[in-house]
Amino acid sequence: MKNIYIIGVGLIGGSFALDVKKTIPSSVIYGIDTNETHLDEAIELGIIDHKAEIKDLNNADLVWIAIPVDATIELLPKILDEVSDKTVVVDAGSIKEDICLAVKEHPKRRNFLAAHPIAGTEFSGPKAAINELYKNKTNIICEVEETAFKLQEKALKLFSDIGMRIRYMNPKAHDKHIAYVSHLSHISSFMLGKTVIEKEKNERDIFDMAGSGFESTVRLAKSSPAMWTPIFKQNKSNVIETLEEYIQNLKHFKSLMENDDFEAVFDEMETTNHIKDILNGIQ
Repeated sequence: MKNIYIIGVGLIGGSFALDVKKTIPSSVIYGIDTNETHLDEAIELGIIDHKAEIKDLNNADLVWIAIPVDATIELLPKILDEVSDKTVVVDAGSIKEDICLAVKEHPKRRNFLAAHPIAGTEFSGPKAAINELYKNKTNIICEVEETAFKLQEKALKLFSDIGMRIRYMNPKAHDKHIAYVSHLSHISSFMLGKTVIEKEKNERDIFDMAGSGFESTVRLAKSSPAMWTPIFKQNKSNVIETLEEYIQNLKHFKSLMENDDFEAVFDEMETTNHIKDILNGIQ
């Protein structure tokens, strides 16, 4: 693959571009973004080689879409309208069902590969792009059978060469599971940050007392609301379901403390310690 087009040159798009440059030194990276400043920064940082527009996509071997999910749903059909038969179009969005449905009947559906690389940081914009963001990360592929074999083959080879692990999942299952392990984590972080900020109005010293535990727990609250609000909107039913379960667990923990049942509090935490074994098994 030679001509790679990145739509959205921030953390996810920019980091992919950097990995492609390292993996395929002969590649030419084109950037498309509604933010002209981001394009200028991406060129200055060596993330992309040239600016481009949607109408230029007939020249693409691969198109990587890394924009908010609501924008992807709107733009993806137009992208497919422009690409040639040799082009594979990949989106990196955090929800998959609505994106797949948006092009279900598109005449070039076979050119599209639905993906979700489980990678990222709390930062955004071209300056947040880093080398090897995707190394040893899982890339979830949905509806692979809907993508032309030769096109999926070249995309999957690139992902493997970059260092990503591949896992296959249907879009509905993906959106349900990701609500628990990603979307709920972000909501928890945002709401913890909100709670502390509101408390800080009367107790400014709370920030002097905040240690590494608070910092790591609230890290995701630094994430871009412009990216996460559309994710919560598109995955609303699954997110609400996870929130209901999470709230019930919080209420239960609160009731144990109200009833001075600290033996049960200990048991709850000890049982939950099993999460470290699960996470260690993933690494």
